[in-house]
Amino acid sequence: MARMDDELLTARDKGIPERAIGMAVSEFLATGPRLDEFWTPLIVLDDAGMRANVATMAAWCAERGLEIMPHGKTTMAPELWKRQIDAGALGITLATMGQVRTGRDLGLDSIMLANSAVDARALTWLAGELADPAFRFVCWADSLATVDAMERGLSGTELPRPIDVCVELGAEGGRTGARSVDEAVALAERIAASDVLRLAGVAGYEGSLAHDRSPEGLAAVRTYLETQLALHRAITPLYDDGEVYVTAGGSAYFEIVAEVWSAAERDGRTRFTLRSGAYIVHDDGFYRGISPFDEGGAGEGPHFVNAMHGIARVVSAPEAGLALVDAGKRDFPYDEGLPIPRAVAADLSGPWQPVEAGVSAMNDQHAYVRPAEPLPIGSVVRFGLSHPCTAFDKWRVMPVVDSLESGAVIGLVRTYF
Repeated sequence: MARMDDELLTARDKGIPERAIGMAVSEFLATGPRLDEFWTPLIVLDDAGMRANVATMAAWCAERGLEIMPHGKTTMAPELWKRQIDAGALGITLATMGQVRTGRDLGLDSIMLANSAVDARALTWLAGELADPAFRFVCWADSLATVDAMERGLSGTELPRPIDVCVELGAEGGRTGARSVDEAVALAERIAASDVLRLAGVAGYEGSLAHDRSPEGLAAVRTYLETQLALHRAITPLYDDGEVYVTAGGSAYFEIVAEVWSAAERDGRTRFTLRSGAYIVHDDGFYRGISPFDEGGAGEGPHFVNAMHGIARVVSAPEAGLALVDAGKRDFPYDEGLPIPRAVAADLSGPWQPVEAGVSAMNDQHAYVRPAEPLPIGSVVRFGLSHPCTAFDKWRVMPVVDSLESGAVIGLVRTYF
């Protein structure tokens, strides 16, 4: 996962300084680059904020006897995966077999696929990877048809060991997953009887059952998790002596997951595993409003901080009360809320001053900023962003600063979407 240090920067890596083109990342960083060399638009990551968030989550999980396999599809950034693994994560969760292959190529040896694996070509590739005894891999299945497809895909393939498969429990109105405990138990029995699959636990995603912290939403999440535990108890006699997973926990309701799981009987083989991923950078929008650890939350409990900032330059002020900046939907996330102007500066060197403004709309490469006071052409605006899951995929390279105030670039994060 350190291979990026040797990769050359190119003109296809938007935002990097002209002088960096053709240099290896390590070579460029050794020159002491500064943020004011970079071109706009940018998404900038804050090193201190990310370190604090990773440490906060790691300590919180350890105190409760929980594992975490952060959802790596949020960032698809091996440098950030390494931070999470170094802090104690059991591995990385991914969403597609294509991402699993990318993760293996980037050095991952512990992967949960939060999905089914039914493509025969991908299963043939996976069989080869399972020849590595150090490779931990577990995927999900939510129907008998899924198991049938996996067995067909593996027919005639030399499989070094059975594939670990968790029974995925869903809920009416949710996403994937068996819709009842009875269906899930029948599925577990089918997996346990397979020659090429191994029953490895229960899995699910509670985040699709609510989109806020209303009493109704939280009750739906809690009921689902209690049902998941009931399923785990029901199929326990079907497990062998190997590792077992009980896994849930997106980035919105993980404290409820921990609360419900605290009533579960613990043994030495069962890993109660969260999959929260967005916490490493948090955000200034969706997760700020729904995470139990938001920095603006009440009390003295653990808090995450926003470690992801958008920066764009004013390129037009065609009428009173309107400024257009050079960042749009291809640069900043917008699916869970528009960017929020937070500060303005003459240039990337600062100093930053608070700004009273909003964003009313976005095009592919422009955002419509509505400032209380005129914004000079050429000035830069710093934005709070919402939803990191649709921020990282827009960038090949993102600078990491020790702080926005200092402007010292101490790292580059490369993504592999």
